[in-house]
Amino acid sequence: MKQVAVTGRQQAGIQTMARPRARANWVVVKVHVAPMCTEYKVFASGANHAAMGHEAAGEVIEVAQPSRVSVGDRVVVMPTNPCGKCALCLDGDYIHCQDGVDFAALHGANAGISTMAQYLLKEDWLLLPIPAGMSYEHAAMACCGLGPTFGALQAMRADRHDTLLITGLGPVGLGAVINARYRGARVIGVDSNFFRANMALELGAAAVINPLDEDALKQIIALTSNGRGVDKAVDCSGVVAAHRLCIDATRRKGMVAFVGECSADTPLRISSDMIRKGLTLIGSWHFNMADSPRMMTMIGEVGAQLDKLITHRYPLADIQTAWETQLSGQCGKVILQPWEGENV
Repeated sequence: MKQVAVTGRQQAGIQTMARPRARANWVVVKVHVAPMCTEYKVFASGANHAAMGHEAAGEVIEVAQPSRVSVGDRVVVMPTNPCGKCALCLDGDYIHCQDGVDFAALHGANAGISTMAQYLLKEDWLLLPIPAGMSYEHAAMACCGLGPTFGALQAMRADRHDTLLITGLGPVGLGAVINARYRGARVIGVDSNFFRANMALELGAAAVINPLDEDALKQIIALTSNGRGVDKAVDCSGVVAAHRLCIDATRRKGMVAFVGECSADTPLRISSDMIRKGLTLIGSWHFNMADSPRMMTMIGEVGAQLDKLITHRYPLADIQTAWETQLSGQCGKVILQPWEGENV
C-alpha cells in the first residue's frame, strides 16, 4: 500500500508498505478520505513520524472474527488507539485514556497506524457507522473538522441565547463556527487571516475582529449585550494572547473552553479571573462517544456548510502541494483522497 512520509524539511513523498491484516477485533479499513490536520507542523520541521494523520473515513474490507462491523460497512475512524478497558474509555471519553495501545508492539510494525494511507488498522469499537446517503467527505468532518469544538459546545451547553467568541479561525475554528451556528448561537470570531475571516463570515459569524488591533478587546465587548462580555468563548488557536483574550472578553459566570494545543504557559489570575469573575474553564480534546449519533445527525443537516469548510482535495501523490497549501493559510479544511488517480 501507499502512504505519506516526510522526507526532509518541507519535503514530502509517498512510501510503499505492506498492507495491514485484520486480527482479533482490529479490522482493515480502505481509506477514502483522510482530512489533514496538525501534521503540517511535522512537514514544516522535517521530523518524520510513524503515524501520519489521525482522521479518516472509509470502508471496512477485512475482519478477523465476528465483529461490531462487517465487510462493506462505511465508517468514520476515531483518532488515537486507547485501551478500551479503563473507566474513561468505558464512559465514552476514550480520548483521555492513559493506557493507550502500543501499536507497533502489538502488531509487530507500524503498517496501518497512519490515516494518510490507502489502508489502516483500527479496533472495531472506534469506528462510527456512516448513515446512508452521507458522503465520506462530510462524514470525515466528525473528526477534527467538527469534533473538538462539538465536544466543547456540548460541555458548555451553548445555545441560541449565547454570544460565543471563537479565537483562531483555522479549520478547527471554522468548524466551531458551524457547530455554534447550528445551535443558534451568535458568533464573534477573532483572526488576522483575511481569507479565513471571510470564510467565517460566510459560515455565519456575525463579526470577525482582528486581534492585531489595539482595541480588539473593546471591539468584542462593544458587540455584547450591555457591554458585559460574551457568554462563552472557545480558543482554537493555541496562542497565549488568545487565551487571555477569551478570559478577558467573557462575562462574569461565563465559560471558556480551550481546544487549541499550546506549549507555553498562559497567565491565570485566581482572584480576578476565577473567584471574583466566577469563570468556568474547561479543556476539550474531542467529543464523548455517546454523542456520536448527535454528531452524525448534525453533519447530515449542515452539508452545505461542510462544502464551504472543505476547500481543497488532493490525491496522495500531491502531498507536497497539499501541505504547502496548509502552510499558506489560504485554505479551510484540506483532505487527501488516497485512491484518486489509482487504477481500482
